[in-house]
Amino acid sequence: MTTNMVETDRENGQPLVPNWTSITFFAAVHAIALLAPWFFSWSALGVAIFLHWLFGSIGICLGYHRLLTHRSLQVPKGLEYAIALIGSLALQGGPLFWVAGHRRHHAYTEDIDKDPYSAKRGFWWSHMGWLLYKRPEFFEYESNRKFAPDLAKDAFYRWLDRYYLLLQIPLGVGLYLLGGWSFVIYGLFVRAVLLWHSTWLINSASHITGYRSHDSDDNSRNLWWAAILTYGEGWHNNHHAYPNVAKAGWKWWEIDLTWWTILLLKQMGLARKIVLPPTAS
Repeated sequence: MTTNMVETDRENGQPLVPNWTSITFFAAVHAIALLAPWFFSWSALGVAIFLHWLFGSIGICLGYHRLLTHRSLQVPKGLEYAIALIGSLALQGGPLFWVAGHRRHHAYTEDIDKDPYSAKRGFWWSHMGWLLYKRPEFFEYESNRKFAPDLAKDAFYRWLDRYYLLLQIPLGVGLYLLGGWSFVIYGLFVRAVLLWHSTWLINSASHITGYRSHDSDDNSRNLWWAAILTYGEGWHNNHHAYPNVAKAGWKWWEIDLTWWTILLLKQMGLARKIVLPPTAS
């Protein structure tokens, strides 16, 4: 891949403009996370691991992805709101931004310009480079509203999409009250960085390496170690072949922790209309 492909909009040939606000933000969070060795405690590490699971598996994988983006299952509206709120705490954008971007990814998979994190632009771009340029078609509300009209009609999701970043303030205050600066560094910054890169590996590594169970129209792959890091999302070829299916790991050894949560919700009578793989009864 050439550098020019990353920096240029192929449709109009114009160079992409770096978004220095985003660059500064991501650089600052990564830099603060590097303070972790000076604030280490086992309890702080435990908080980071717990919040990685809570915000990652419940908030992003179950909430933003399977529930809101693909509507792979239904839960009571109050529970849906609570799960989406957890997803917003992951610091991966508001629900309209996240859902619209992922729906674009499926509608135009690996298209160099229409897929926000097209793997054809290279590993760096699909991993996080796409977040560092000014592309209003992917980042502005009016554009995202067209790909997530169901969420745009809901006042709660519009509010969450606008103010999700401010929710990090009460989260940080709560962490500080529970365990001081070590909890803040690990529970907010270390957790955010680890969860970002875990999630981004699905856009990057899972379109490069791994095995294919389905002949999908793209280069999506099933990648076992990415599935472990993302609570089941790494079974990416399964997902691209059948995006609306709630279960990502189809074979008995394809561990999908998020699916286990869905089964628990079903047993509790809180999940219904769960979309299963076509071979499942």
